[in-house]
Amino acid sequence: MKIVNKALLSSAIFLSTAAGIYSPLAQAEAGKISIMLDGYPLPFPVQPAMMNGTTMVPFRAISEALGITVKWDQASQSITATKAQGTATKAQGTATKAQGTATKAQGTATKQVVLKMGSRNATVDGQSVQLTAAPQTVRGSTMIPLGFFGQQFGATVNWNQGTRTVSITSPREAMYTVGFYALSSFDQKSKIPDFNAVAFGWSRIDTNGQFTTNGKEYKWPQAAGTATPESIVQEADSQGTSPYLMVYSGDGNHELTKVLENVQLQEQTISQIVSTATDKQFKGITLDLEGLGWSGDKAKARSDYNAFIKKLSAKAHQAGLKLTVVLHPLNSSYSGYDYKTLGNLADDLIIMAYDYGQKATPEPLEKVDEAIQLALKETSRDKLILGISMGSEKDSTVNAKIGLAKRYDLKGIAIWRLGIIGETAWAQMNEAIEFK
Repeated sequence: MKIVNKALLSSAIFLSTAAGIYSPLAQAEAGKISIMLDGYPLPFPVQPAMMNGTTMVPFRAISEALGITVKWDQASQSITATKAQGTATKAQGTATKAQGTATKAQGTATKQVVLKMGSRNATVDGQSVQLTAAPQTVRGSTMIPLGFFGQQFGATVNWNQGTRTVSITSPREAMYTVGFYALSSFDQKSKIPDFNAVAFGWSRIDTNGQFTTNGKEYKWPQAAGTATPESIVQEADSQGTSPYLMVYSGDGNHELTKVLENVQLQEQTISQIVSTATDKQFKGITLDLEGLGWSGDKAKARSDYNAFIKKLSAKAHQAGLKLTVVLHPLNSSYSGYDYKTLGNLADDLIIMAYDYGQKATPEPLEKVDEAIQLALKETSRDKLILGISMGSEKDSTVNAKIGLAKRYDLKGIAIWRLGIIGETAWAQMNEAIEFK
């Protein structure tokens, strides 16, 4: 199977000289064309097709998937596409500090393309550019030449003749990033400054339902030479990375249920979490309380957890702390989490879109896609962070997960965890997104 690279595809697309007429017959004769964006199929309202050698695709479908704003003008029968270029606005998030040390000084230029229906003349940032085929409407969708679209908005386009597949790689863009830091993450401590926020997993709720930093795991670490836990937190903050205290719990021994059903224990736990985060100079709290809704009264579990988060959110915000809540995906076996209510109470939500199968196997993209779509029905995209486990992803699969976060324009991604990120995978991620 011969794969033709971007340059050859562009040549194939742009060498067409006849305006031609869009016809489903061309599709029928040549076979269907499929389009993959960042390694995952991109659905279309109208099937892409060839027109005199030019690949025509639905414009809005690709635009929205690449974060391009599209505006239709009925009077002039024109469509305007605008994309911000080279900004770090999205990635700054809560990491922007008052003194401005974490603010990037990049430009805010935008790329603007104007296409007129039936005309081969386009305008790109005020300059006239000729298309090989005029945009046209097919069953309510505007169809444009794929090659022109890829060139103007920085996407890399490849064509596989054998499978009749167009593969699009979205351009590198700034994105808000969270890193998880565990007891065994010290070897990759140097990566902390690359993240907007890091959640330090040094506390938990034990089997008795008690908050602690002295358990067998998820405990306050010992110093490593001159590097103490406190100095790591302070150093992260000074480098523009917001340090969060992560609190973990499962519910295998009903330890989480004990907290949720005991008002006195609940108040004590909330007070201890907030005071520990404040005393240790964290900027926020990451709550990773897992296992609710596996069995029992699932509606009660959701209600109890909502009440707990409402109290914790109020106390945390009063103390000047941010609150991130880590959640099982809505297509998992754990249904004790109310995304809609929690999204209103917390500053952001991390979708723990992994552990669908074997831990060492890359997560199925269709399940991750479904998890995102279900979450978006409950809360806004600017609250959602996609969790990606490097314990299951490979060098060749991690960017497909990042691609889904980009496709749905989520707030960002959260990487589990420092200490197990391979250097090749790290290089791949840096090709897809711009870290802080």
